[in-house]
Amino acid sequence: MNKNLRNKRKILNDPVYGFINIPDDIIFDLIEHRYFQRLRRILQLGLTNLVYPGALHTRFHHALGAMHLMGEAVNAIRSKGHRISTEEALAANIAILLHDIGHGPYSHTLEHSLVHGITHEDISETFMGLLNREFNNELELAISIFNNTYKKGFLHQLVSGQLDTDRLDYLRRDSFFTGVSEGVISTDRLIKMLNVNDDELVIEEKGVYSAERFITARRLMYWQVYFHKTVISAESLLLKILQRAKYLTLQGEILFASPSLQVFLKNNITKEEFTRNLEYVEHFSELDDFDILAAIKVWQKHHDFILSELSKRLVNRQLFRVEILRAPVEEAVIAEKKEQVAKKLNISIADADYFAFSGEIANNAYTPGKDRIGVLMKSGEVLDITEASDQIGLELMAKTIRKFYYCYPKEG
Repeated sequence: MNKNLRNKRKILNDPVYGFINIPDDIIFDLIEHRYFQRLRRILQLGLTNLVYPGALHTRFHHALGAMHLMGEAVNAIRSKGHRISTEEALAANIAILLHDIGHGPYSHTLEHSLVHGITHEDISETFMGLLNREFNNELELAISIFNNTYKKGFLHQLVSGQLDTDRLDYLRRDSFFTGVSEGVISTDRLIKMLNVNDDELVIEEKGVYSAERFITARRLMYWQVYFHKTVISAESLLLKILQRAKYLTLQGEILFASPSLQVFLKNNITKEEFTRNLEYVEHFSELDDFDILAAIKVWQKHHDFILSELSKRLVNRQLFRVEILRAPVEEAVIAEKKEQVAKKLNISIADADYFAFSGEIANNAYTPGKDRIGVLMKSGEVLDITEASDQIGLELMAKTIRKFYYCYPKEG
C-alpha cells in the first residue's frame, strides 16, 4: 500500500482529553518520524515515579496533548474575530508538536550533562531544521513561530509564554498522572477566555479567576511534585552517576553503554560543536531513558566502587536523605557530612563529593513584565494579572522563592 494514500486524519484516545484529532497529513507524518517516536521513550517527569508511581507518562503524550490544546486555542481566538489563516494554524500546531523534540533522556534532569551550554529548546530548533529540509521546507512558518520571528507574536506566546499550551497541558497532565489534585486547572475555561489585543495574547477579565488558579496550581505543583525532596534526591543521584561515568571514561575506562551514549561519555561536547557536527545530532536522536537505565543496571557490578554504589542506590531506590533550608547551607555542615561518608565508605574526602553535596532550587510561578499574563478589562485596558487580580498574595507569588538543600546517605 502506498503510504501517501493512507488515511492520516486519525483519532487518538487521550486519557486526559478523550478523543483528539490529527488535523493534517503532515502532522501524522511528523508524529511517525523516528525523531518524534523517540519521545515515547522519554518520561515527562523523569524519576518522579519514584515518589508518585503513576507518573509514567511520556514526552510523546505531552506533545500530543499540547497540540490538541493549540487547536482549541486557535479556534477560540478565531471566534473573537481575529484572523488566523489555515497555514498559520497548521504552523502553530507543528511548532507546539515539536517544541520538546530536543529533550534528552530523563527530560530536564540530564539537560546540561550530555551537551554543555545548550538547552533542549536549542536542540529542538536543530531537529526542526533537519525536519524542515526533509519535508521540503514545509516547516518554515512553524520554525518562525517557534523562534518568535513571525509577524504575529501572539502565536509564539501560545507555544512559549506564561499562559501557553505547553504549560496548560503539562500542569493538567502531570496532575492527572501523579494524582496531585492541587495541579488541576480548567483548560477549557482558560482557553475559551483567550483573546488578542495589539498582537498580545491576553485573557478576558471574566477569566481572571481561572488564571489565578493556574498560577497557584503551578506554584503548588513545583513544591509538591517537581521539587519534592525525594525527586531532588533521585535526580541528584542520577546526575552523580553520569558524572562518575564520564570521569571514568575520560580516564580511559571502558564502560558498558550504547554506542550513542558512549559518544557523549567520551566527549565534552559544546553547543557550537553539537550544532556544527551532524554526527552528534544523530547520536543524540538515538538517546532515550532506556540507554541510561540499561547502563546503570550494568554499572552496579562495575569494579569502581563509587559508580557501582551510586548505581545500586538508584536501581534499588536507596536514595539520599535531603534537608531543605531557607538559607544557604553552611560549608561546615557539608564538610562534616563528607567526613562521615568518607569514613563510613572508606573513600577519600574528594570522592565523598559524590555522596554529600548541596544545591539550590527556585520556584517562580509567574514573572510580570513583557511576557506577562495580560488581562483585557471591560474598559479595553490591559492590566498585568497582578494588578487585575483581587487575590491576596498573588503579587507575592510572582516573586522567586529560593530554597537550599543538601544531600547525604541516610545511614551517614
